[in-house]
Amino acid sequence: MITRREDGYEVDTDPDRLDVGLVHHWLSTDAFWALGRSRETVERSISGSLNFGLYDDSGAQVAYARVVTDRATFAWLCDVYVAPTHRGRGLGTWLAEAVRDRLAPYRLKRTLLSTLDAHEVYAKVGFVPVPDPQRLMIMKSAT
Repeated sequence: MITRREDGYEVDTDPDRLDVGLVHHWLSTDAFWALGRSRETVERSISGSLNFGLYDDSGAQVAYARVVTDRATFAWLCDVYVAPTHRGRGLGTWLAEAVRDRLAPYRLKRTLLSTLDAHEVYAKVGFVPVPDPQRLMIMKSAT
């Protein structure tokens, strides 16, 4: 699925179009939640997810997001990253809108994400604070 903006940017869900090396670089060196993530882990996460690449008018990848979902009841939006030189153009919001729109036909009961500092970006597309956070639990990693 390809979605285009008037300024030449486009979002594509074709995993073969992703620049996996670039995604790995972004996540492992600049995304605080994934610093040091191995290339193998990035490749496995891509293969098990619904991926969204965002490309400029030359076709170069400038952003990425992925969704872990069963396509029936639940989704987790994660690894949302916009290259620093393309920030401030509304691309993060537009990418989140593309994710929301792509997931809409599944009529999922719940789509979650975790963010440290981009609450306003996600609020623009319908995300709200968890209404009953005491219901959520997390299994701590063994490492």
